[in-house]
Amino acid sequence: MRILLLCWRDSTHPQGGGSERYLERVGEYLAAHGHEVIFRTSKHMNGARREKRDGVTYSRAGGKFTVYPYALLALATGRFGKLGAVIDTQNGIPFFARLATRKPVVLLTHHCHKAQWPVAGPFLSRLGWFLESKVAPRVYRGVPYVTVSRGSAADLEKLGVTGIEIIENGVDPIPAHVPRLEREAGLHLVTLSRLVPHKQIEHAIDTVAAVPGSVLDIIGSGWWEAQLREYVEKHDLTDRVRFRGQVTEDYKHALLDRADIHLMPSRMEGWGLAVMEAAQHGVPTIGYRFGLRDSVRDGETGVLVETLPELIAATRQLSDAPSRRAALGTAARDFAAGFSWESTGRRFEELLSSL
Repeated sequence: MRILLLCWRDSTHPQGGGSERYLERVGEYLAAHGHEVIFRTSKHMNGARREKRDGVTYSRAGGKFTVYPYALLALATGRFGKLGAVIDTQNGIPFFARLATRKPVVLLTHHCHKAQWPVAGPFLSRLGWFLESKVAPRVYRGVPYVTVSRGSAADLEKLGVTGIEIIENGVDPIPAHVPRLEREAGLHLVTLSRLVPHKQIEHAIDTVAAVPGSVLDIIGSGWWEAQLREYVEKHDLTDRVRFRGQVTEDYKHALLDRADIHLMPSRMEGWGLAVMEAAQHGVPTIGYRFGLRDSVRDGETGVLVETLPELIAATRQLSDAPSRRAALGTAARDFAAGFSWESTGRRFEELLSSL
């Protein structure tokens, strides 16, 4: 079967993240099991117009906004060849592939974006949320929806969406060789995230400021980094907050392995892939309930809170309780072991075959 994957970015994009990695791993599984997979996405300075990676053919055209009409036109005119199915990814808005093909379409959405649209400005945020909450559910009525958690499914149901299948994230294995980093403080905090406003990294910075003897490693990059650096300087925390940037896989895992607590103060997450990556190293996560309702088992694999004061208080409590941190970390590692991209890909293949 020839399968088309539509997504506004891929993981090589400077702003690529966990949702892009999810679709890539699904594509790689499908390619490894005999399917022809085309991943259509936007152009960026580090990406070739066309390339093949891990069995998946990447086709790039258009930018942040034009990627949508370019892909829709190519689909409508048959430029992707004779397709068997289309996976349309809704990162805020979908590609509306159902309007351009009679082939089976699956709509993949990680979570609703109501809390994130305001960063686009007053006009685009209203338009975006209208398309996501009103137009898309009507266009895709009767089309299978795939999301990654029960929490995201519940949010979609509030928009009138039915026929939702939950296919959770997998997790990449820990690299064979991970460097061992020396400890530099009594308590190592870490946050692994794209640096954009809705991730609320400022809350992690406020937390390290409130916990004596702690340091914070910020792993990741994004267009909000300059504002975060200013925030750190303003609060006189340059010696306790380290911006690690977009690091290699082995160094990322080395930083996670050294950490005592993973902070994830994001305003909204469908799942939180970083939670599982930290859990692989026995590192529990403290984060906000509305974003991590499924990836963190409150009180068992981590701690879920509602507000910044509660985030700070929970971090202080765990910092003073190494045995509890260890127990949470062990449970988190066991929980993470139950997820794999093999399972994620297999369930997607079963869904596509059924269509």
